[in-house]
Amino acid sequence: MPSFCVNKDVQPNGDHEVHDLSADCPTYPSPENRLALGEHSSCHTAVQAAGDYYNQVNGCFHCARPCHTG
Repeated sequence: MPSFCVNKDVQPNGDHEVHDLSADCPTYPSPENRLALGEHSSCHTAVQAAGDYYNQVNGCFHCARPCHTG
Protein backbone atom coordinates (compact mmCIF):
# COMPACT_ATOMS: atom_id res chain seq x y z
CA MET A 1 0.00 0.00 0.00
CA PRO A 2 1.47 3.40 -0.94
CA SER A 3 2.48 6.02 1.61
CA PHE A 4 1.33 9.59 1.20
CA CYS A 5 2.29 13.00 2.49
CA VAL A 6 0.91 16.50 2.23
CA ASN A 7 3.02 19.55 1.56
CA LYS A 8 3.06 21.88 4.59
CA ASP A 9 3.79 24.81 2.26
CA VAL A 10 0.73 26.28 0.62
CA GLN A 11 0.64 26.66 -3.17
CA PRO A 12 -0.10 30.10 -4.71
CA ASN A 13 -3.75 29.07 -5.20
CA GLY A 14 -4.15 28.06 -1.54
CA ASP A 15 -3.82 24.28 -2.01
CA HIS A 16 -1.76 21.93 0.11
CA GLU A 17 -0.78 19.15 -2.31
CA VAL A 18 -0.98 15.46 -1.45
CA HIS A 19 1.84 13.30 -2.84
CA ASP A 20 2.19 9.56 -3.35
CA LEU A 21 5.65 8.71 -1.98
CA SER A 22 5.77 5.43 -3.91
CA ALA A 23 5.57 7.25 -7.26
CA ASP A 24 8.31 9.03 -9.16
CA CYS A 25 7.32 12.66 -8.67
CA PRO A 26 9.29 15.70 -9.85
CA THR A 27 7.53 17.99 -7.36
CA TYR A 28 7.89 16.23 -4.00
CA PRO A 29 8.17 18.71 -1.16
CA SER A 30 11.45 18.75 0.73
CA PRO A 31 11.47 16.33 3.69
CA GLU A 32 11.07 19.14 6.23
CA ASN A 33 7.92 20.33 4.42
CA ARG A 34 6.20 16.92 4.38
CA LEU A 35 3.43 15.96 6.77
CA ALA A 36 3.12 12.16 6.74
CA LEU A 37 -0.38 10.85 6.07
CA GLY A 38 0.50 7.15 6.34
CA GLU A 39 -0.47 4.36 4.00
CA HIS A 40 -3.65 4.55 1.93
CA SER A 41 -5.15 2.35 -0.73
CA SER A 42 -5.73 5.40 -2.96
CA CYS A 43 -5.08 9.10 -3.14
CA HIS A 44 -8.75 9.71 -2.37
CA THR A 45 -8.46 8.59 1.25
CA ALA A 46 -5.10 10.37 1.56
CA VAL A 47 -6.72 13.63 0.45
CA GLN A 48 -9.47 13.08 3.02
CA ALA A 49 -6.83 12.54 5.70
CA ALA A 50 -5.02 15.74 4.66
CA GLY A 51 -8.32 17.55 5.15
CA ASP A 52 -7.93 16.92 8.88
CA TYR A 53 -4.95 19.31 8.80
CA TYR A 54 -5.74 21.79 6.03
CA ASN A 55 -8.97 23.24 4.64
CA GLN A 56 -7.85 23.29 1.01
CA VAL A 57 -6.11 20.17 -0.29
CA ASN A 58 -5.56 18.73 -3.75
CA GLY A 59 -3.82 15.75 -5.27
CA CYS A 60 -0.53 16.36 -7.04
CA PHE A 61 -0.88 16.53 -10.83
CA HIS A 62 2.19 14.28 -11.25
CA CYS A 63 1.83 11.55 -8.63
CA ALA A 64 -1.81 11.71 -7.42
CA ARG A 65 -3.51 12.68 -10.67
CA PRO A 66 -6.85 10.91 -9.96
CA CYS A 67 -7.24 13.34 -7.06
CA HIS A 68 -5.99 16.46 -8.83
CA THR A 69 -8.87 18.86 -9.37
CA GLY A 70 -7.06 21.55 -11.31
